[in-house]
Amino acid sequence: MKRTILFGALTALVVPVALTSCSESDEPNTGGTEADGEGKFVFATTVQGSNATSYVLLTGESLDEGTLSPINNGLLNDGATQWVFHKNYLYALTYNQGNAGTTRSYILGDDGEMKARGTEYRISRFSSYGAYDNDILTMATGESADVVDGNGYHAKMLNVTYLDVVNETSTTNHATAEHPYLMENFLGNGEYVTLAGAEQSGSRLYCGAIPMGLSQYGAAYDNGKWIRDGYEHLVHAEAGGSGSGSYKAGELVGTQYPDECWVAIYDNDDFLNPTLAKTDRISSPAGRYRSQYYQTIWAADNGDIYVFSPSYAKTMTDPLQKTRLNAGVCRIPAGSKQFDDYYCDIESQADGKSFMRCWPAGGNYFLMVMYDRPLTQSGFAGTDLAIFDATAKKLTYVNGLPSNITSLGKTVYTRNGNVYIPVNVENGYPTIYRIDPSTALASKGVVIEGASDITGFGFLETVK
Repeated sequence: MKRTILFGALTALVVPVALTSCSESDEPNTGGTEADGEGKFVFATTVQGSNATSYVLLTGESLDEGTLSPINNGLLNDGATQWVFHKNYLYALTYNQGNAGTTRSYILGDDGEMKARGTEYRISRFSSYGAYDNDILTMATGESADVVDGNGYHAKMLNVTYLDVVNETSTTNHATAEHPYLMENFLGNGEYVTLAGAEQSGSRLYCGAIPMGLSQYGAAYDNGKWIRDGYEHLVHAEAGGSGSGSYKAGELVGTQYPDECWVAIYDNDDFLNPTLAKTDRISSPAGRYRSQYYQTIWAADNGDIYVFSPSYAKTMTDPLQKTRLNAGVCRIPAGSKQFDDYYCDIESQADGKSFMRCWPAGGNYFLMVMYDRPLTQSGFAGTDLAIFDATAKKLTYVNGLPSNITSLGKTVYTRNGNVYIPVNVENGYPTIYRIDPSTALASKGVVIEGASDITGFGFLETVK
């Protein structure tokens, strides 16, 4: 089994622009074991020079051994916020703080070299993404142009972009009066939501529904109907904040219901008429970093859906918005649309520490990026790894990793019963590490000499 695993979604405006492909240079020769099929492993690397930063796509034959170098090798590119491998195509998704970013795709040619495809997409921003059949799905919650109240407040709606990786096309959802894709009052409590991740299992899509609080539209609705008694002080009297933390006058930022977990289950990828599954044993199902929401809903090999919550609401300032629930995991059985009685408290097995990200690691195993201290303490960072055995409900920290880790990769890759992840270290080169989920033991793999970071990696078969 080969699987490159992602998390997340994207924005509203996508305009295809025809381009010519970039030039590329010869790739380095490396040793190591061969990958399955006709193809190569691809590494998105960052090279930090004295005066400039470069981004290079390298190819190699092995994850388990050898060295590669982006110096005078590989395909130069513009970099990406997130690299997405899907059906032998590589997409570079870019987030530019609300300004137009650029997304384009790459293939491994039949000559064994990376090539840029001819279309570039201009996008505004993204908060999460996923995949369904041939499409990379990119989603974001934004303001509706058509649903406006008497105060001039715009309702929140879902913007979805479908990037067809095979045909190299893009389409967006079209809001109508019958199907406005409203995110307001999505859970029946007046709050609007954003979606975190899109995990396909069979024909269904499972998305984390993350309550964001009351927009101006929601807070003003029916003379403040949705503002809970005692929560009035959370409504901002004036605009403030900056960047992803900015807010408008009249908004209530952050949920009034931090002790709930919701999953939106769609029968297909039209994002209409979801079934909502709820549990009060865990909090919201999404990892967080600034405005990014990381997917924490994953299908195991048998089709069961495991829903992880890091309980990030423990970081909220106001006590009314802090969750009392520990980081944990619940389950929606394969074929079901509701949670069963499965539950595991992950935080209690980690000395009070939570996690930032997680991915399936084959079978009923999951790889987790753990924080180095509880969320209730300042300065926490995700620099530890652990394996969660969902069958045994057991968390085991990974042994065999270097002691000078500065950051961990954004994607993982599963192959032959192992899971692989990039590890960036202080005063050293980024390296791929192989982890055996059954033992939680890590082994050093291929080293990318001359690079400062591995921002993505996966396997591509040749496209003719």
